[in-house]
This record gives sequence, structure tokens and C-alpha cells, in this order.
Amino acid sequence: MADARWIYDLTIFLYAASVLFYFNDFLQSNRKVNRLAFGLLAVVWALQTAFFVSQMAEKAYFPVITLFETLFFYSWVLVTLSLVINYFFRIDLLVFFTNVIGFVVLVLSMFLPETPLNAVSGPLTSELLLVHITLAMFSYGAFSLSMVFSAMYLLQHNMLKAKRWTPMLRRLPSLDVLEGYAYRMNMLGVPMLLLAILVGIIWGKLVLPEKFWLDAKVVWSLVVLGVYSFGLYKRYSDTWQMRSLALFNLASFGLVLINFLATDFSKFHNWL
Repeated sequence: MADARWIYDLTIFLYAASVLFYFNDFLQSNRKVNRLAFGLLAVVWALQTAFFVSQMAEKAYFPVITLFETLFFYSWVLVTLSLVINYFFRIDLLVFFTNVIGFVVLVLSMFLPETPLNAVSGPLTSELLLVHITLAMFSYGAFSLSMVFSAMYLLQHNMLKAKRWTPMLRRLPSLDVLEGYAYRMNMLGVPMLLLAILVGIIWGKLVLPEKFWLDAKVVWSLVVLGVYSFGLYKRYSDTWQMRSLALFNLASFGLVLINFLATDFSKFHNWL
């Protein structure tokens, strides 16, 4: 791991530079700075991918088990999704806001050990568990982007209401487009989280005690799934205004963060 540490350190440095350039572009709408920030972000993705591959080569399992590995993978998911969406739809502010989250997540991983205290083996490295975690991380990534779209919706809504005709307002897609993107991200996130839970249940039936249903993490995951499913239902039934849906989406993402980070209450989801 020491041989690949320089990749991780360089990733942190370039990621910080990219976010700072995006922040400058956010304030001044500088297209040259924006292109530089995007280029640095592409390099960050390549370095993250290289570091992740080096971990797979060094370790005897797909590296999404420990908290360090999961935070790193979550950051990689956010960078990947933001680059892909920006390639097709050119929403610069989405890339900025999303990668503020991704950078914070990556910085948090700096304070954690890169390898587990004990060797990871046995049922923890089963294919079912790895599929379960990977699906969950991609669902969290989709929910993160949905939250960003909702935040951008509320930002534009407030600017229009206050009649603040700033250059940033012209860079935002329309309210209908932002709400539609948030809805589509949730449409991706909900089935992925459902699949993650189902795969986790199958794994739990094989290796965990019968009472694993009562575990706090399992219950909270079902709550998150139910809340986002309820939001999709309210959007489909057209009984809430779009602003109310955006506010509900922000609150729902708070539940995702709690579910992701608050693992101390779980008996078998504690990070190694």
C-alpha cells in the first residue's frame, strides 16, 4: 500500500485544486478556469481509479469493506457520476456542488487506517456482500446527485422569487429540468437500494443470526427505502408542489447520511 500512497496523496491535492477552480468559476463565471477545473477532475478520476485498482491487486478482496475503502469508493462514485452527467448534459454547477461533497468525503478518509486492524476473511469477503455494498454505494451516489439537483432547484427558485438576475441564474437549467433530473436520480437510486437490501438479506440468511432483521442498520435502510419510495409516489401522483418535493428530497438525503455513517448502533455493520 505504501507504493500506491503517493497516488492517494496526489489525488487529494489535485481534487482540492479542482474544487477551488470550480469555486472561482462559480463566483466569476470564468470559462477558462472552468475548463481547467474539469481537466483536473478528469485526472482525479484517473488517479482514483488507479489507486482503487492497486488496492484490488494488493488485497485479497474487493476493497469496499472498511470505512476508509467505502468512503474512497463513494467519492469515486460521485466523481464518476458527475463527469458522466456533465458529458451528456453540460451542467457545470452540478459538477461543482457534487464534488464539494466528494472532496469532503475523500478528506474524511485521510483520518482512517487504509487496512483493517484484522485480516478480512471468511463471510465478509463473499461475493454477495461485495455486491450488496457496491449497489448501496451507487444508490447513495444517485441520491447525492438528486439532492444536489434539488438544492439547485431551491437556489434558482429563491433567486427568481427575489428577482436576482445574476449571471449564475443563466447557468442553471430551468426549474422543470432540475426537478426532472432529481426525479430520475431517485428513480435510479431506489431500485439499486432495493436490490442492495435484497442481496444483503440473502447474505444475512446465510451467515448471520436469525434476528438480524432487528439490527438498527437493517431497519434504518428500510426506512430510507420507504421514504424515497414515498417521495416517488407523491411526485407521480402530482399532489405536491415541486418546491415541496425538493425540500422533501433534501430531508431524505439527511436520512441517507445517517444510515451511511451511524453504524455504531449496528451489531454487524460496524466498520473494521
